[in-house]
This record gives sequence, C-alpha cells and structure tokens, in this order.
Amino acid sequence: MGLFRRGPEVPDQVGAVVSGRALAACESGDGTWLVVTRDAWWAVSTDGAAESLPWERIHRADWDQDSSTLRVERVEEYGAPVQPRSFTLDQPGALLDVVRERVTASVLLQRRVELTRKRGFTLIARRPPSGAGVVTWAYEMDPGVDLDDPAVGAAAEQALLEAQESLGM
Repeated sequence: MGLFRRGPEVPDQVGAVVSGRALAACESGDGTWLVVTRDAWWAVSTDGAAESLPWERIHRADWDQDSSTLRVERVEEYGAPVQPRSFTLDQPGALLDVVRERVTASVLLQRRVELTRKRGFTLIARRPPSGAGVVTWAYEMDPGVDLDDPAVGAAAEQALLEAQESLGM
C-alpha cells in the first residue's frame, strides 16, 4: 500500500469523461457508473453519456436500504417538477457516505420560516463545498404554500434579507 490513496478503480471509459479525482465510485444494476469527486456527482451510462451535477445543485440524495436504491434529486426552478434519478446499488461501498458528506458540505445556511401553524418554507443557501464560487439561494415550500401569494413573497424576501445579513453579505 502506497503513501497516497489513488481513489477507487473505475473503467477507463468512465475515468475519461469524469473531471476530477474520484473519491468513491460504484456500478449500478443497469451498468451506470456513479462517481463522486470533490466538486460533483457523476453518472456515466454504458454508452458513455455522462451527467454531472455540482454538489450545490443536488437538492436531496436518499438511500433506501430495503430496495438498495439511491435516489438523487436536483435543485429545480420554482414550480418545475422534480425529476429524480434512481440507481440500484448492490455494493455502494463508500459512495453513500461521500455523497452525504459532499451534499451536506454544500449547505451554508438552512432557515425555517413558519407562515401559519405547521405551514411555511425553508430558505436554503448553498455553495460549492470548496468554498469558492457564488452562493445560491432556494426556497423549499411546504405543500399548499404558493410563492406567488404576496404575503408569502414578502415573507420570503424578508427571510432572504435577514439570512444574507447574518452571513455578512
């Protein structure tokens, strides 16, 4: 064993399209390779097509142990339907831990705003885990909360101003 770890082994055709050093990788049931790097999550299909998502663009990554399924949801524009990607992983190895760490590292601030009893939204500030790059802001609305409602819009704007101020922006 050498002094420096090289990362997981991935097929040459996968390594050729992934930018950055692989921190963890595994092959899904359909032959898609999932590779995580410091800056992004990658899915490389058997035909070589690659999809990359920076960590700050991943809204949620959930693991269902019963079905051995990883479900990845990207951050979408307000009102756009969520289009999750699901992958069956027989041997995820370190992939799940690294995905959790990287997604968590991209969250700079998360603030809950209650509008009425048990109804509101969460304001989320994200940035690349490296700390470089711009901060992006998103709202996660509870079911039935409409950002187009003037009262909700005003509360969202106020929450954003307060959050930016608390971060010195």
